[in-house]
Amino acid sequence: MNGYVERVLNETREKNSNEPEFLQTVEEVLTSLEPVIQAHPEYEDHAILERMIEPDRVIEFRVVWEDDEGKPRVNRGYRIQFNSAIGPYKGGLRFHPSVNLSILKFLGFEQALKNSLTTLPIGGGKGGSDFDPHGKSDKEIMRFCQAFMTELYRHIGINTDVPAGDIGVGGREIGYMFGQYKRIRDAYENGVLTGKGIPYGGSLLRPEATGFGALYYAEEVFRHENDMIKGKTFVLSGYGNVTWGTAKKIAELGGKVVTISGHNGYVYDPDGVVTEEKINYLLEMRLSRNANVKMYADRFDCQFFEGQKPWGVKGDVYMPCATQNEVGMEEAKLIAESGAKYYFEVANMPTSNEAIEYLKKAGLIVAPSKAVNAGGVAVSALEMSQNSQRLAWSAEEVDEKLHTIMKSIHDSSASAAERYGLGYDLVKGANISGFEKIANAMLAQGWY
Repeated sequence: MNGYVERVLNETREKNSNEPEFLQTVEEVLTSLEPVIQAHPEYEDHAILERMIEPDRVIEFRVVWEDDEGKPRVNRGYRIQFNSAIGPYKGGLRFHPSVNLSILKFLGFEQALKNSLTTLPIGGGKGGSDFDPHGKSDKEIMRFCQAFMTELYRHIGINTDVPAGDIGVGGREIGYMFGQYKRIRDAYENGVLTGKGIPYGGSLLRPEATGFGALYYAEEVFRHENDMIKGKTFVLSGYGNVTWGTAKKIAELGGKVVTISGHNGYVYDPDGVVTEEKINYLLEMRLSRNANVKMYADRFDCQFFEGQKPWGVKGDVYMPCATQNEVGMEEAKLIAESGAKYYFEVANMPTSNEAIEYLKKAGLIVAPSKAVNAGGVAVSALEMSQNSQRLAWSAEEVDEKLHTIMKSIHDSSASAAERYGLGYDLVKGANISGFEKIANAMLAQGWY
């Protein structure tokens, strides 16, 4: 291992020993960068790696809100502002009980590289709370969002930090937060949040963007392999917005999704999540106060496998769409044994580093989340552009721009890997391509 990379890794492990998710993504990225560091000693001279893996700012705060019984509840809120070398901090807000500093730091670090890959002028950040929206009433969610924004507002702005949605934060939550921000600021700064509703500055195609973008990226991989999506069987996890958008585009392109999953198990639908009724039901499930994936099995008379993951199901293409740490070595072996050729990470870091390497050695083409799921943040950045110009592009215009961006991400990743003699390694290529733009911007701006 390159001496500089090894030293930075060891220092990071020592300083962040209680942050496993953050360490996992730092190790995966830095080991990909060895040939780049070897070719560019100026990165070591200017301590680029040390500066990149340390967030610019970590903000932690208390959120006090009132439940429907009039009882005060307390949660913890965060905003991690990671890197602004190429633009204002940009990244989602996640409301989920698992949220902690390690998860948000890994998401923020990944976000910086992902945003760089889009070619758009946005830096990386992430935030959220350990608040769980499941089982809460609409009024409880509104009161929490208002309390959360009452603290967050002072740390964000259209030229500083522009949050968006993530797990547990959809259009409803963004709307409540924007309303509170407007109330506090006494100004209509609709560019301060993305993922908004269409009537107040949102972009068409934003809910579908992550899933659609994943398939536009996949199309480029299939084209490289002289293959096609039509007729392929897809194994997906999750049932939220990302899975919905992914399933919708797969159906449009002639593929068939046979699994979806949730916290309580997975559903196998041999006929496929392909009809408009089935695809739209995913949205209906998400909005239910007691949402769970078994609802789909009951509605469409499918098999439900309680407490299990879908990775033993046969498929041509595997696309984890739910959350981090879905696929370890045990699951990777099942996927490799299926005979599948393609593995696309649509969720953020759903796969362990060991599992990624195993799948690659088993002959699968593996595409990383920072490239595959960049469509969401790309359309968020397009929403920022529309807000700043007082424009509203058509769905067709947004879709065309998204398609172009995802093709560019694939091509730049493939080109970076080839340039450093790594072949068609999309994982290392994405890390290199995302890193180089940020690193060179940091060099140009001096030490700070």
